Amino acid sequence: MRVEFPEGVRITHPDRVIDVTTGITKAELLRYHVDAAKRLLPPLRGRPVALVRGPEGVGGVLFFQKHARDLRIPGLKRLDPKLDPGREPLLEITSVEALFGAVQMNVLEFHTWNARSQALENPDRLVFDLDPGEGVAWRRVCEGAAVVRTLLQELELESFLKTSGGRGLHVIAPLQPRFAWDAVRRVAQAVVQRLAQIAPDRFVAKSGPKNRVGRIFVDYLRNGRGATTVAAWSARARPGMGISVPVHWTELESLRSGDHWTVRNVGERLAMEDPWMDYARARRSLRPALQELGVDVPRARNRDASALGNRVSSRR
Repeated sequence: MRVEFPEGVRITHPDRVIDVTTGITKAELLRYHVDAAKRLLPPLRGRPVALVRGPEGVGGVLFFQKHARDLRIPGLKRLDPKLDPGREPLLEITSVEALFGAVQMNVLEFHTWNARSQALENPDRLVFDLDPGEGVAWRRVCEGAAVVRTLLQELELESFLKTSGGRGLHVIAPLQPRFAWDAVRRVAQAVVQRLAQIAPDRFVAKSGPKNRVGRIFVDYLRNGRGATTVAAWSARARPGMGISVPVHWTELESLRSGDHWTVRNVGERLAMEDPWMDYARARRSLRPALQELGVDVPRARNRDASALGNRVSSRR
């Protein structure tokens, strides 16, 4: 398949197949990023990024890179080393030059922190990754996402939905960045524990394939400091190369799978109105959730404060 690029966009080994299940080439992946740049760059800008690199393509050895080390990508921003002391600088994608350069360097996925670079100790979102175990029908995954949304509404938190690009769904709750990592992680864990208590036949609060047979593990571990989540509109390093696509809650029942859209069929979706256009206005305080769930953590705006006497008290 011949792939055309705008003037000035170049790539080496364009015909190299990076997904043998579909025949998707490196050129096709770059073409997707050219088309999706206006959608993908906003979720990447202003956040530390982790890059999933696959020199051998999907199915080969993958490298998860969060720090600069010897990485040389034109336009890639290196953040202040003080943000992650004792390590190489964290990275940030801020331009199409860096985005296309990353694809040239065999980056297949883009993941981001749950906090912005300018306020790295105060997360501005909660992330719940619905990971279905063996034997869980897709319909049950969609129902599970709706249950998560309802529980978050009871905690006075708005939420947004996206496909994972893999097997499941992601539910994202935007936050006012006023609490430290420990508070956010504890709330996320308490939410998942409550789900498992409410519907133990559907949800499990422990990770591991054996624990979630026939049930859904809602992964709250992505809410710790340094954990990352695949960015909206990122491709996935999986057979078929699904895309993590934002959707309206009203579209939930029409989804066929977590990889409903792929590198090859996402074109029309890119041209549609942004289903998350109200995201920024939906940021809510975490305090009602802290109170309702019985999570007692001091308000903090810096890393030192997050370590002060945090505790969880039960209000069952």
